[in-house]
Parts: sequence; C-alpha cells; structure tokens
Amino acid sequence: MISMKARALSPTRRLLLAILAITAGAFFLTGCNQDSPSAAGRPDKVRVGYIGLTCEAPIFTAVEKGFFKEQGLDVNLVKCEWANYKDVLALGGFDVTHHLVMYFLKPVEQGLDVKFTGGIHRGCLRVQALTNGKVQSVADLRGKRIGVPGMGTPPFIFANRVLGAHGIDPSKDIQWLVFPAGELWLALEKGEVDAVADSEPIGSLLMATGKVRNVADQATDVPYNDEYCCAVLVNGKFLARNPKAAAAATRALLKAARWVETNPAAAARMSVEKKYLASNPELNTVAISHLRYVPSVSGAEAAVLSAAAEMKKAGMIGSSIDVEQLAKRAFAHLEGVTDDWLKSLTVEKVAGGQVPPDQDERLRRELAQTAGDPWCSMVCCVSGIPLAIASQAGPLK
Repeated sequence: MISMKARALSPTRRLLLAILAITAGAFFLTGCNQDSPSAAGRPDKVRVGYIGLTCEAPIFTAVEKGFFKEQGLDVNLVKCEWANYKDVLALGGFDVTHHLVMYFLKPVEQGLDVKFTGGIHRGCLRVQALTNGKVQSVADLRGKRIGVPGMGTPPFIFANRVLGAHGIDPSKDIQWLVFPAGELWLALEKGEVDAVADSEPIGSLLMATGKVRNVADQATDVPYNDEYCCAVLVNGKFLARNPKAAAAATRALLKAARWVETNPAAAARMSVEKKYLASNPELNTVAISHLRYVPSVSGAEAAVLSAAAEMKKAGMIGSSIDVEQLAKRAFAHLEGVTDDWLKSLTVEKVAGGQVPPDQDERLRRELAQTAGDPWCSMVCCVSGIPLAIASQAGPLK
C-alpha cells in the first residue's frame, strides 16, 4: 500500500517508488532462499568441523551412511587442528560438530556463541597411577604430581573436576607437569609424576599392561559414568539463521551415534579405511568399544549443568557465575530433536560390525605386525602412545 505521503508525490516519483518496492521485495525473497535453500528444493549446505579423532566416528558415519543426506543436507567437512578448533567454530569457519562439553564451557562463559544440542557419547577420560604405587585413591593425590598432555586439555579438566569434588584445590595442592601424550607412561614409570590424566585408547592400553590402575574413570565412576562427555555443538549465528538445518544436522549425528553403538567394530574400521584418522583398525575398535554412544537430549542438557557445577567448584569457572543460567545459555532445544524421537529411532545391525570375542588377540596380532618404529595414532581427546607400551598388553579390560 502506498502511504498518504507517497500519494502526494508526482506520478513519476510514485512510479519510481513502486519499482524500488518491487525490487526490494525480490531481493528479500532471494535472500531468504539463500538462507534456506531447501525451500527451493535444494539441500541445505552445512559445514561440519572435525579434527580426526577416534570419538568422532559419528561424524564420519553420518557422511558414509548418508544420514546427512537423509536429513536434506549437503555437507562439507572442514578439517581443523586442536590449537584453533574453538576459534574456527566461533568465527564461522564451520557450522556444526560434536565435541567435549568440558572443553567448550569456559569459552561459553566468556561469550563464545555456540550451543550444545544433543549428547553423543560418554566415558573417554581417566586418571591413572601405578598399581603398586602410593596413589590408590583420589584422596592420595593431594600434594602429588600429575602428568597431563597439556594445560586446558580435556584430561586436565576432568582431573581438576575430580580433585575439586574431593575437596582438593587443583591450583594449590597439585603440581601439574606437561608431557607429550605418548610419553605420559614413561613419566609415570620413571617416577617423574605420581599419576597421569589421559583418554582412550591410552587408558585401556595402560590398564592392559597390568602396571597401572584407574584412580578415576569417567566411564565407570559415579557421577561421571552417566554424564555425556561429547555433545553436538552448533555455531550460534548459524543456528539463528537456519534453525531447521541445525536441527537436521543434529538428528543426523545422533542417528550416527546410535549406529556406532550398534556397530562399533564396523565404525572403527570405516574411520581408518576411509582415512578420516590415522590409526589401526583393531586399536580403534578397542577405543570405540570403551565409549558408550547412546544419544540423548536430556542427558546432554544434564551434562552441561553438572560439568559447569564441578568446573566452578574446581575454580575453572568464575566463582560469581550462576551455573544454571550458564547451562541454559549453553544449550538449545531444536525442533524434532527430542528423546521421544530417539526412542523411535532404529538403525541396521551390520554383520561382523560388533566387537568379536577374540578382539584381544586381534589387537595383539595387529601390534605385532606393526613396523618397529614408535607408532602413534590420533585418538579421542589426545594423541600418541609408543608401540613398546602397547605391545606389552595382556588381556584388555
């Protein structure tokens, strides 16, 4: 409708205004189609970030099994490094990924615009000490030296949470020492540290030597055993611009997590054979089998809250922060992404895709056939372990 003011203009000016209005409307509609290309029958384009870790199997599965395509998405994978992963997501270098809740909570507190949207898996972090050493419990860690692959890494954050929950001040009562992930065992064996914080498959392989015991295990210890360590993450600006694509990508990743839980050995082999990560198939199978890929929306939301509360207790989140408000700010509920939907979700069970009874022997054969140089593999949350250690493995636990 032309306003009263426009009606008083000359016929030429009125015609010009009408043309401008039509042009603007056409531009607006074109812009909408660009933001939601599926409205024009084309798939939404989504960029999914990854590093190349064992626990990212659902990302690789969603691509290879066509789960993204099922959701009407055209996916482009964006390879990143640990050092710039958070920054690339924050700056819009990719739109969606799944990663560790604890790793992103502090940046969210500081203003990083990302949202958790669904839980992927549980159980990849551990604190370990020598079986016959002085450290037999978390309480024994007070005043001790703990080796970590880096300050601020997920193993470091998990260890801080465990210590804080047991009344130990991680900043005052612990001496933190940084070693390359593949050298943590050597530091422990030489007495340079009293305990180490690590993740899969290093944790399982060290347990297999019989020389190391778990002091804290995210896979089995209460309350961590029910907590999701990794969840789907969506860039906040992408979510605001295209919530349907964000929801579709989340559904694809949650379905892929269910597929990995049902077919862990198949997922492990596929990740290696398709060259998404540098590892060995049998080792990757062991690592994935220790994790629980049981997707959940409510579980992820609860994990954000519990992780925030313990990180605050450990001094890793500001003392004045309201953790409930932080958790609400960090989590987003998306259309069609619910626990009820997950209950109705079914996936195929691939023949030979499960962990076989002779997996221990398969891993030993694989290690024996590996050339003599130290063997490193990129795994969930940390990387590297010497072949000499792995080859000592007895029955895996």
